[in-house]
Amino acid sequence: MSAAPPNVNPERDPVFRALVALIAIGMVAAFVFAGLTNRNKAAATSTTSPSASSSMGGMDMGSSTGSTGGSMGTMTADQMAAAHKKSTLAFPAKTAGLGGQPLSYTMDHGVKVFDLRAEDVRWEVSPGQFVDAMAYNGAVPGPQIRVNQGDSIRVVLHNEMKQPTVIHWHGVTVPNAMDGVPYITQDPVMPGESFAYAFPIVDPPGTYMYHSHFNSTDQVASGLYGSFVIVPKHATWDKEYTEFLNDGTIGYTINGKSFPATEPLTAKLGQSLLIRMENVGQFLHPFHLHGYHFTVMAQDGAPLQHPYSADTVVVAPGETYDLLVHAVYPGVWAFHCHILPHVEGPQGMFGMVTALIVAK
Repeated sequence: MSAAPPNVNPERDPVFRALVALIAIGMVAAFVFAGLTNRNKAAATSTTSPSASSSMGGMDMGSSTGSTGGSMGTMTADQMAAAHKKSTLAFPAKTAGLGGQPLSYTMDHGVKVFDLRAEDVRWEVSPGQFVDAMAYNGAVPGPQIRVNQGDSIRVVLHNEMKQPTVIHWHGVTVPNAMDGVPYITQDPVMPGESFAYAFPIVDPPGTYMYHSHFNSTDQVASGLYGSFVIVPKHATWDKEYTEFLNDGTIGYTINGKSFPATEPLTAKLGQSLLIRMENVGQFLHPFHLHGYHFTVMAQDGAPLQHPYSADTVVVAPGETYDLLVHAVYPGVWAFHCHILPHVEGPQGMFGMVTALIVAK
């Protein structure tokens, strides 16, 4: 039996792609079934609990998550067109708070020192839609930690929440005691306490992440995550963006925001963009860029020996990808998850949608 060829891209494997397709079909079927069930329940009774539509953080069509909500049976064609137009023309909508900004540091005898504050906040996901969230330094996602290979760093976590927490350095090579898993590598950081994570940066330049590993189903879903970037000595691109995906209690979001409050990616004609894709959610998100083929340069922080061209990349939970886009076609090009219940319904686009805007 001959060995499998080395460096095979799993996304080009037909079995892998068939599995992804089956998962996506199953998820869509589940959304449809849930919608039909809710509609039948609504038809069977004339009373509805006022909390039903907000039990999942305000999830309704046109919000950050979108249920099956309205349909052609309840909306006229003119109403649907008007709703689509309204949500699209509002992009990019202004909201309070901006996550993922670079975190400043101080120097202590050659060590870069970063401070992270875990706290409970009210977070505006889309215009007028506020949710209860957990945040690092008041923002979702938390600030981006940018370091260089060879650095020594110390990240001090201050827990100002009502429950314990820790930080796990996802994909980053750290000493075992710094791995951030409660009762395996450390005791949880209790409310009012602090903990210092100290480690050298030994991994190659690339895209990584950090997130809570205590009650993570709730804490990560509610916003306790951030990007961790090891920057190269010499960038080969003109601009870079980080698109952090989540699908938890604050909804289907990119960088903590739902369309039309997502931030566009902008470029001048001829520029090159590096897009750092990160998924901290529970679902696969196949992200598709209209009008372009990008080059997949790295996965999980590691450069690919054989970069490949695609217009859609499937970002699984816990994965990161680095995509290189050459902005050669002017215009406004949608960039969105292609599991459609995550992005669009009768009332227009919502959730995991943004756009690449290339100016002449």
